[in-house]
Amino acid sequence: MSAAESATAIHRNQVDLLDFIDWSGVECLNQSSSHPLPNALKQGYREDEGLNLESDADEQLLIYIPFTQVIKLHSFVVMGSEEDGPKTVKLFANREHMGFSNVSDFPPSDTVVLSQDNLKGKPVIVKYVKFQNVRSLTIFIEDNQSGLEITKVQKIALYGSTVETTDMKGLKKIEDH
Repeated sequence: MSAAESATAIHRNQVDLLDFIDWSGVECLNQSSSHPLPNALKQGYREDEGLNLESDADEQLLIYIPFTQVIKLHSFVVMGSEEDGPKTVKLFANREHMGFSNVSDFPPSDTVVLSQDNLKGKPVIVKYVKFQNVRSLTIFIEDNQSGLEITKVQKIALYGSTVETTDMKGLKKIEDH
């Protein structure tokens, strides 16, 4: 299989990871109580351009998303306006209990500066090798496009695949024959 073929295969198997989010564990620090995270993340809400996730005290947002099973993250979409939409986005795989006080203590798995195309819905492909066995994802939105006090996020979507578990017992039996 050529590199181009394997890249296509990766693309073909990507799904919207919405169905694998463990909603009971989702958190968002510094969200406005009247414009919370579900506005940008939940099905139906995130398709409504009138609904946004907005930051509260300053421009930063820290979003924690656990999954119901281990996933591979391939790409993500973060949509917003060209003025107050997110700019610098840092992703952390499998980092629990991060806060604004310690988010800079850890190297991010990936850092992306969103372009105008990204804010309109063009997916960002992540460093795939860093997101192979993801149980949770922390998204740190560090700033917005114009340095405004409030960041608004219209949509967040995560794309990837679930990690298939290999049945080791099944493999063992075949060897014994």
